[in-house]
Amino acid sequence: MNIKTCLFAIAALLPQFANADEKPTIRIGAMAAGTLNWELAAMRNQGLLDNAKFNVENIAVANQQAGKVALQAGSVDVIVSDWIWTSSMRSTGTNLSFYPFSDTSGVLLVPADSPIKSLADLKGKKLGIAGGELDKNWLLLQALGQQQQVDLNTGVEKIYGAPPLLSQQLLEKRVDALLTFWQFAAHLEAQGYRALLSGEEIIRQLGISETVPSIGYVFKQDWANQHKAAFKQFLNLSKQAHDTLCSSDTEWQKILPLTDAASPKEQQKLRERYCQGRVEQWGASQQSAAAKIYTMLHQLSNNKLTGQSAQIQAGTFWSAD
Repeated sequence: MNIKTCLFAIAALLPQFANADEKPTIRIGAMAAGTLNWELAAMRNQGLLDNAKFNVENIAVANQQAGKVALQAGSVDVIVSDWIWTSSMRSTGTNLSFYPFSDTSGVLLVPADSPIKSLADLKGKKLGIAGGELDKNWLLLQALGQQQQVDLNTGVEKIYGAPPLLSQQLLEKRVDALLTFWQFAAHLEAQGYRALLSGEEIIRQLGISETVPSIGYVFKQDWANQHKAAFKQFLNLSKQAHDTLCSSDTEWQKILPLTDAASPKEQQKLRERYCQGRVEQWGASQQSAAAKIYTMLHQLSNNKLTGQSAQIQAGTFWSAD
């Protein structure tokens, strides 16, 4: 082999060496007001990304639906969503997977001085419901009502709407109770509103003792398997950032501008609820409990929430092992 041929061979190999050393970029689709943004900011503030085996690109999405569209289109690699949607997409041939992000779920709220003490007391009242008629917390609340011989679907006046609008409706006493997402509930609790039931308590009263994460990272399974080492490190750093936000007042103060908290009480309640949502366990028993909840939701929604599959799809839950 002459010198010229050797030079051509070396030149051809150089891009391969460069690609081997190049860190993968994880494109995260996050809403500006979402807690995922808190953790991404905390990871940067704490220097956790400085020596990571990956780069992070934070891509803003307007809402949950926009994030789902971006993930399916390949514009982002990871979003936060739930395992119900993940499984329904798998049933249509889209190879998505889920890894838990938070245990925190919705909350049923009433004014502090409200006479409503139980589900039976909701009869004839106006109930605000965030997320629409197929919201999983609303479906599960109806199931709990049926267990207690209370028909919530016909027994209350249902008001559907966006969480901020419904919060205002409750503040203005245009609804008597509100079933909403935990962040909006935390703001209202800080103002004195009373939590009648949380999403976790609803599930527990339905006979499921395991704590099941309600939301998590959702991504294409093939992508996660291809970048397994980098993605596993990202998941570990995310948990580390979450834990530090709960243990360090200094680090919590740094992300306060992202929380939209208007008072120290709201800051405290948001942090309390956020830290309650730390995922402590995620294994076979939690995944089995999720499968039971899925079957329940499939029946309650007449297939509208879960799709045609009566059982959660194999591969819905991604293994980092």
